Order: sequence, then structure tokens, then C-alpha cells
Amino acid sequence: MRHIVLTSAFGIFLLTACAPQVPGPAPKPGELIPYPTATQASTLTPEGLVPLTTPLPSPTPFTYTVQTGDSMSVIAEKFGVSLDDLQAANPEVSSNAMSVGQVLKIPSNPDNPSGEPTPTPAPFIVQQIKCYSTVDKGMWCFVLAYNDTPDFMENLSAQVTLVDSSNVFIASQTALLPLNILPPNSSLPMAVFFPPDIPFDAKPQVQILTAIQLLPNDERYIAVTVNNTLVQVDVQGHSALVSGMVLSLSQASVANQVWVAATAYDDAGRVVGVRRWESNASLPVGGSLPFEFMISSIGGKIARVEFAVEARP
Repeated sequence: MRHIVLTSAFGIFLLTACAPQVPGPAPKPGELIPYPTATQASTLTPEGLVPLTTPLPSPTPFTYTVQTGDSMSVIAEKFGVSLDDLQAANPEVSSNAMSVGQVLKIPSNPDNPSGEPTPTPAPFIVQQIKCYSTVDKGMWCFVLAYNDTPDFMENLSAQVTLVDSSNVFIASQTALLPLNILPPNSSLPMAVFFPPDIPFDAKPQVQILTAIQLLPNDERYIAVTVNNTLVQVDVQGHSALVSGMVLSLSQASVANQVWVAATAYDDAGRVVGVRRWESNASLPVGGSLPFEFMISSIGGKIARVEFAVEARP
């Protein structure tokens, strides 16, 4: 079964990557279950959302120990940071000569590493805050943002602070969207990973840091849409193969950067996974580009997947 996903004509739609999500094993032929997607919105304020005026600890970098098979690009994708920012945080490390056991610094927010005050963010709705413990005692946190305005928003970020059952500080980092822009009437999760050791009962506190309202027809983005999307969930419900086409709506510009993001939800509407696909090819004027990738759940079974796309010259 194939389904059409209606998208905005500005260059992004609901909803993208990943943020950092490690794919599960590829499903065997015949084990995938196609299904249509749907979009849901909620205006309830989730528990853990902190007013902008409340002081929170500054985000701090954390470290990662290089494992067998790692590369700079693999590590950058794993933690949702750009390769340039990862290399800038580790100027003494050669990307071509990393050794197993070497410790790298992972920047939590490359745009504001000091945690200094930023301009008042444009208003948007936080629909939900959800964290999941991992088997190695790490923790993924998702902050689902919804843009209820008629304009695009850019550079959304939120500070996620983990506290224990006695509200004692554990760790704090910055969660980022998988795309640069959040379209009107769309949702995207800001995501962040806390490395071990995080108590399984740690609670998140979230404070919005940045959000910029864009003017119409921003020339930094190219109008694109996604079409013919297909979601095939494996029989266990914990991974899905997603595919479709990116279509250019521009009559003037070639897109040299194309991102497609998928966000997985369980049957209760909770975000359980997010992943971003990046094209190795350019999207010609008025042309199309196929995509296909896996997305996995770190929570419950996948009930639906939503898409977004972003293109830049």
C-alpha cells in the first residue's frame, strides 16, 4: 500500500533526522507490513517543561571512547553533531589515525557551547517529553515541537536536564531538531543522547533555548516535497523500512543538500525513534530523487511514521 504525504512548498515537511538513531538489522523478505501514516497534534503542556525564566545548569560536552569500526563521520552521525563541529572539538585527533580506546569530546551544542543566554525564542508548542533508557545505561530524550504558526521556524533547540527522584542534578545537554527548519502546522522531535551511567528513573526537565521565525521565501532553502512514501514495519514492530521520492518544486535552483527525516510513533502517539537520511546526489531543477532507509524504535512497537524533507542550494 502506498500513500501520499502532503507537504509544504517551502523546502521542508513533517517530519525528519534523525536525529541520531542507530538502525536495527534489516528485516527478512516477507516480514514487512505496509501501512498508511497520519498526523496528530496536541496542545497539552507536558510534565517537565520549565519556564524560560527558570535558571538551569549550562549544557556541557561529554566524551566517547572510540570503538572498533568507528570513524569520525560515524561518531558524528551517532550523536547528531556535524563532522566539522566534532573535528573542531578534537583538534588534536587525526580523523585518519584514530585508535580504538581513544577518547573524543562530543559537543552538546556547537552553536552555543558555553550555554550563554540567547535571544528570546519564537513561541511554539512542546507536545511531549519522552526519555528511554538504553541497555548500556545511557538515555535518549525526545522533545516533540509543534509549529502552530503560519510561518516557518528555524534553529529550534531545548536544554534537557536530567534529575533523580530527589530532583538532584544528574546531567544537562542541548536537544536539536533533525532538520534546520520546522514548517507551519508540523511537528518534529528535538533529540539528545545522554551517555552512561544514567539512572533508569531519571526525570527530564526541559527549557526552550532557541527558535527563529523566518520570513517568507528564504533563499537559503529550496522548495521540495516528499511523495509516494511507503512504510513497511517488521513483524516485531521495532524497525521499519521507509522509502519514497523527493520532488523539486523549484524552477530555478539545484538542491545540493537534501535531507529526509522519519519519525516513528507508537500506538499512544509517543515518539520512539527518529532518523535522518542524507542524499549523496544533487536534486535537479524540477527533478526527483528516490530515498530508502531503516528506522528503529527504542521504545514500543512502531505504529506510524511521519516524514519531512529539507533542501538547500
